[in-house]
Amino acid sequence: MVSVAGRRVAGAAGVGLPLRLLLLNQFGVNLGFYLLVPYLAGHLGGLGLAAATIGLVLGARTLSQQGLFLVGGTAADRLGPRPVIIAGCALRTVGFGLFAVVEGTVGLLSAAVLTGLAGALFNPAVRAYVAAETEPARRAEAFARFNVYANAGALSGPLLGAGLLAAGLGFRVVAVSAAAVFAVLTLSQLLALPARPVANQQTATVWQDWRGVLANRAFVGFTLATAAIFALYSQLYLVVPLAAEQATGRPWAAGVVFALATLVGIAGQVRITAWCESRWSPKRSIAAGLAVMGLAFVAPALSGHPVAVVVCVLVLSIGYQIAHPFVMQLVPAFAHRDLPGTYYGAFYLASGVAATLGSAATGWLWDLGARNAYPHMAFMPLILAGLLSALAVIRMRALQ
Repeated sequence: MVSVAGRRVAGAAGVGLPLRLLLLNQFGVNLGFYLLVPYLAGHLGGLGLAAATIGLVLGARTLSQQGLFLVGGTAADRLGPRPVIIAGCALRTVGFGLFAVVEGTVGLLSAAVLTGLAGALFNPAVRAYVAAETEPARRAEAFARFNVYANAGALSGPLLGAGLLAAGLGFRVVAVSAAAVFAVLTLSQLLALPARPVANQQTATVWQDWRGVLANRAFVGFTLATAAIFALYSQLYLVVPLAAEQATGRPWAAGVVFALATLVGIAGQVRITAWCESRWSPKRSIAAGLAVMGLAFVAPALSGHPVAVVVCVLVLSIGYQIAHPFVMQLVPAFAHRDLPGTYYGAFYLASGVAATLGSAATGWLWDLGARNAYPHMAFMPLILAGLLSALAVIRMRALQ
């Protein structure tokens, strides 16, 4: 049984030095990432690449990151999270730097793969470090603060990139700036991030560790039940912006959607997590968040008015804030041995697959609905996915 007590914990003053460094690191990671990535497709188009080639480059980044999450998590368990975090930031420095100088397809694909591999390394390693640095009852708040810093970086990055481009400095300056952010992160962690002892004594092979994850029925069930969090939240990048542009007739409405969701995350995450901790168990919080996320799509399913899109963004963001910290809190609790990185890596791999398949299916339904004069039919399966996932979490006997 997985049982984690939920309590209201101390504020930022109770956060130790390693966690403070990791919070700042996550701000920097998202600052550098969103400084470059939103403008990458436009740069590739400016190089004269065909749309298919642009899609190949962007897809290579996503695939190399999502497909290698398990490798990064295992490396964190066997080498310790610190060197894996540092290696990931260093690789992203190289990857983003390459985008500033290469123009051929092979070079661009290499930059994309390095950038994705970097994320596959530091994402599970950072979360394993956060989990190891906090008591189980305090992990939800730690991950809530983590989300706040991530959202702040995600909001700042595109604004900085837009400012550089508006000043006429060009994409290469944007790429160099993004690489510089990761270079600073690499150096700061080399100098200041404490090393942690390697908990995994490597009594089993990597294959045995991975087979153990797949054989952990409780963890597999939990992952399948909660993967909808990422499939639903990823719609902020697909169907919700499409609905916003359709409702307003303004292409910049997609940017407003992302900014609104980010601001809600910055303003409400810690308060929402504290409220849930004081009243609900992690299991109930996750189920409630999933249900709220599903219900967020009721408004745009019923109406194409801009207000319906705003309601969707607000409710979807709140549902994500309710559920996500508690999901992160519980993932390492399923590990039979000291393998938090491996379990985070497996969880993110499965969630990435779910988000990719969900987005592909939702996009297909959007196009199908548009051809049949009902473009909002894509929202109906999303509502159902949130509610069914919430029910699955409630029925999980492994959670108390």
